[in-house]
Amino acid sequence: MTMTADTLNRPTVRPAGGAEERTRVRRRSTKPQQVVGSGIGAKVGAGVALILMAVMWLAPIAWALVTSFKTEPDATSVGDGWIPEHGFTTAAYGKIFSHGTIPTWALNSFFVAAMVTVLTVAVSALAAYGFSRTLFRGRRLLFAATIASIMVPPQILIVPLFREMLSLNLVDTYAGMILPQVVAPPMVYILKRFFDAIPRELEEAARLDGASNARVFLSVVLPLSRPILSAVAIFVFIGAWNNFLWPFISTSDQSLMTLPVGLATVKDSYGLQYAQLAASGLLASVPLILVFMIFQRQMVKSVATTGLGGQ
Repeated sequence: MTMTADTLNRPTVRPAGGAEERTRVRRRSTKPQQVVGSGIGAKVGAGVALILMAVMWLAPIAWALVTSFKTEPDATSVGDGWIPEHGFTTAAYGKIFSHGTIPTWALNSFFVAAMVTVLTVAVSALAAYGFSRTLFRGRRLLFAATIASIMVPPQILIVPLFREMLSLNLVDTYAGMILPQVVAPPMVYILKRFFDAIPRELEEAARLDGASNARVFLSVVLPLSRPILSAVAIFVFIGAWNNFLWPFISTSDQSLMTLPVGLATVKDSYGLQYAQLAASGLLASVPLILVFMIFQRQMVKSVATTGLGGQ
């Protein structure tokens, strides 16, 4: 194409609106879409649906709370309703703390869940950062195997894990309960996706200042990953606290039992004590509620920053 003087001197034609139009389109595209209609009927229907779902979810918890304050005859009565015949009592809670070993089991659960959480977050973060930033032979194949392991049911691994712990003399020990729960492929995948979104320029700037790979990971990557690390820690802690199968198989010593395993042994040894079981279940849920209340802001922030909220 021949360039003439008229072509060189011709002013560049820009689309109408320019930067303002692009900014308006960008703002319009990032605006969250409404799931329900904007009319009053749609809002009322959504509110009623949410109330019904909340009632369905809270009704069993309310029933367990009422049952825990009943006497055992009232708790086992077929026709007994919300208000017991003999009135409310705290006898079930008194029996739990005076005669049972439930406080010991609760401490064991907290220790095991806390150690599993710390080790899982550490191992998953290191593995995810390696998959995200390190190039090595077989990287994609190893990551694909990690993702494929998510589809393997944990129950299939019970026998080989138990034989491995038995060969290492870790049965009936805290290490035997903790170590098999440390590997968590879903958390590796979640953290890798978050690490992929961190700008590499931040790490390169730190390396120009003389920081090593470990210093970059500890001083740059981890501080930027606090929201997602908090969310992963909450998920892992809840899963480890509620885990029943592996602690039940890996230990038979009552002094090492966790709360879910201990409650099962109480039910088998002393029969169905509904009031005590309801009180025990409510006490077991208190730490989870406290953990969620403390870290819920970080959890919501992690959902927003990782794109899981539909953004």
